Amino acid sequence: MCGRCRCSIRPDDIPRSCNLGNRRVRFVDTDRYRPAYNVSPGSNLPVIRRDTGANSEGAVVQCMKWGLIPSFTKNTEKPDYYRMFNARSESIGEKASFRRLLPGNRCLVVVEGFFEWKKDGGKKQPYYIHLKDDRPLVFAALYDSWKNSEGEIQYTFTILTTSSSSAFGCLHDRMPVILGNQESTNEWLDGSSSSKFDSLLKPYEEPDLVWYPVTPAMGKPSFDGPECIKEILVKETKPISMFFAKMGTKIENQSEPKEVDKTEKPRSPKQEPETKSETLYLKREYDDVSSSDIKVKVKPTVDEADKKLTSPAKKKANLKTSSDNQKTLFSYFGKN
Repeated sequence: MCGRCRCSIRPDDIPRSCNLGNRRVRFVDTDRYRPAYNVSPGSNLPVIRRDTGANSEGAVVQCMKWGLIPSFTKNTEKPDYYRMFNARSESIGEKASFRRLLPGNRCLVVVEGFFEWKKDGGKKQPYYIHLKDDRPLVFAALYDSWKNSEGEIQYTFTILTTSSSSAFGCLHDRMPVILGNQESTNEWLDGSSSSKFDSLLKPYEEPDLVWYPVTPAMGKPSFDGPECIKEILVKETKPISMFFAKMGTKIENQSEPKEVDKTEKPRSPKQEPETKSETLYLKREYDDVSSSDIKVKVKPTVDEADKKLTSPAKKKANLKTSSDNQKTLFSYFGKN
């Protein structure tokens, strides 16, 4: 969609922006136009339409209100400019509000750029879209006239939209119909009532369409000025799912057991190579004794057991065995 734009172009420069060449151009109600950086529906903008008077080969730059009010609207109704400020190009040939305007009420809207909002979590960040060389953008549009309760004839228009280009899709799923060259603007403005405009009403795929984030303050129609198009830095919001994914990986890495290399050299002088080999020997000597081996193997004597348990290797490794909890005669005599 296109609900905000920047239009600070002088009316005299608009025909040149649309490549009208040597056409004769008339200006109508351009004194109502107020250049602005933040234009919203209901505002007056200069629009180019074909001259339907005696000089049908010419063009008219006429100031119209943005937001179509169909001519069949009752004059007692209050105009709602936000209701039809855009029209889907795919359905203009089907809806009565637009189908009757296709033969002779096509027009061009010239702006310097437009704004679109990108969803970022629960927030929406506005972006300013423009051409890289700052050339004006030309939109395809339809206009109509409506008489209000005071008998005043009011001209209004709607901007046509289409699906987004492959690059613009990251911002929004719709974009204005941009007519990028003189052939397309002439065909839309002067084409016959039976012309097929499918080739024109398509996404703008050229790489010169660029954009950048701007202040959210321009969301208010009353906020205007160069600050509306000043680029800002935006901190990217990462989805919460990425946070939990990282936490899961961290927990998994912490819970994964570390492999012990028995051949690894000791890290400090206190850990002697003999300590490991003798400790493992003692552990195997007692662990390997099963109930079936008691009758075959000889139980160590008290002196031999005490000698092994009080060896330097035992003290250094601080190894506890099942015999540590069992009192021996040596432990009683040693106290006296």
